[in-house]
Amino acid sequence: MAIKILERKIYEYNTVFKKYDGYYVVTVPSLPGLVTEGNTLTEAVYMAKDAIKCYLEAILKDKVLQSVRKNKTQRRIKISRIPKLHYA
Repeated sequence: MAIKILERKIYEYNTVFKKYDGYYVVTVPSLPGLVTEGNTLTEAVYMAKDAIKCYLEAILKDKVLQSVRKNKTQRRIKISRIPKLHYA
């Protein structure tokens, strides 16, 4: 029986929560343009984690696509999957 060791990186980002009438708006200063919201603080935290995950996955996907565009001799690539980020 083989034991599989999974390596996990934990990312931490400062977030700004602003309370408005009945909802919270969340921004992440180090990730420009990232804004989300939630009706409760708990929901806003969940939405912020999801938004950060999507933001980072989009950056990773864009880097993969840019590297393919730069290499004009390569015509076909296979991408099995984009790594998922896990939060503690």
